[in-house]
Amino acid sequence: MENKKVYDMIGVGIGPFNLGMAALLDNKEEIEGIFFEESSSFNWHPGMLIEGADLQVPFLADLVTFADPTSKYSFINYLHKHNRLYTFYFFNRFDIPRREYNDYAQWVAGQLDNCRFNKRVVDVTDHVTTSSYYEVTVEDQQTKVLETYLAKHLVIGTGSSPSIPAEFEGFPQEDVLHTSAYQYCVDTFTEADKVLIAGSGQSAAEVFLDQLQRQTQRKPMLYWLTRSPGFFQLEAGKLGQEVFSPDYIDYFHKLSYETRQKELPHLTQLRNGIEEKTLHKIYDLLYHHTTQIRELPVLIQANVELKSIEKGKDGYHVSCYQLQEDMSFTITVDKIVLATGYQPHIPNWLHKFSDLIEWEDDAHFNVSRDYKLQFKEERSHHIFTLTNLEHSHGAGATNLALAVERNVTIINRIAGKPLYPEQRHTIFQTFSHDAHNDY
Repeated sequence: MENKKVYDMIGVGIGPFNLGMAALLDNKEEIEGIFFEESSSFNWHPGMLIEGADLQVPFLADLVTFADPTSKYSFINYLHKHNRLYTFYFFNRFDIPRREYNDYAQWVAGQLDNCRFNKRVVDVTDHVTTSSYYEVTVEDQQTKVLETYLAKHLVIGTGSSPSIPAEFEGFPQEDVLHTSAYQYCVDTFTEADKVLIAGSGQSAAEVFLDQLQRQTQRKPMLYWLTRSPGFFQLEAGKLGQEVFSPDYIDYFHKLSYETRQKELPHLTQLRNGIEEKTLHKIYDLLYHHTTQIRELPVLIQANVELKSIEKGKDGYHVSCYQLQEDMSFTITVDKIVLATGYQPHIPNWLHKFSDLIEWEDDAHFNVSRDYKLQFKEERSHHIFTLTNLEHSHGAGATNLALAVERNVTIINRIAGKPLYPEQRHTIFQTFSHDAHNDY
């Protein structure tokens, strides 16, 4: 069935980014949009909604506040509507439980008529005419009925998918799993004698802490290994955090592709380290355990790379390599949790545009400062992306605090006028020499 109506925009995927855009468009008559998500409901990283785990950005980085603090979809209004303002006031913290953020986002999604769940975008056809548009084919995940929708613009918000090295695939998920599936499988860890967590980021630390808190009678033995040179703390300095600002994105995007690629590793600790409070919780718990047990059933080691996994009669044999000592060894465990990160989820239908768009290299398409895919030939109907932006927009590419800024930019471009203010000069430091001309 084809819907002849032409929407101003269609959003593909409903994660926090497109959900925030849907909320910001809810009261804007200038843009009519509709958003599709193949899942049955909004659920943000459900496999890592560990009890006690907090969001890594302050509550002000909700879906709307940086654009419109008066919005009824703000986190503060969520607290008000759920009679939690006083408890949050006495909670007296800037960060919030990850589970509460997920509940907040579900509350917002439940109020938006422009969000359609159980709907998977299976194809997009480009129509270049005097009034160009995209034809979007959507499959209902329950009935398998196909519908088509028309839109002047698309916004890709398909997020990321777990990145698992090929040599670690093919095993039962309840035994060898990515952190994204941890909450689904954690109950099967009860009988495990030995558990291995691989990785040195926040997710690895949270899983290790959760398992450490579950230890009873010296079980399970915990191995926490990483090929990184150490278990480093996330950079939390206030000046350092200013790279998560529109001003820094302006600066970073203007750099050459080669310079941007060289700069990205320098920004790693701003994104991939472990929060100070998590490290403190781990260390304090380890210390408390030593008042009862001098030799803890714990092994924490950096500079160790996992090479392969083999299933044996007595468990999984994990071949490891100590990078600095040039030494190989094997450990046998019952469960393996891989904190191996995520990779951008690029929908299959986008590949049909490969020859039409510009590429910065074989893997990264050229993205304008206002988040448009750059086509070789000028066009009036655009594809905006909120996915696969690190190479073009820097360390804040997937940061929730900048999600609203991204959405405001796209909304204003589609509208052709400022529906929301695009804020600049928001920080104390200067990144570009050109900024000296402002003084």
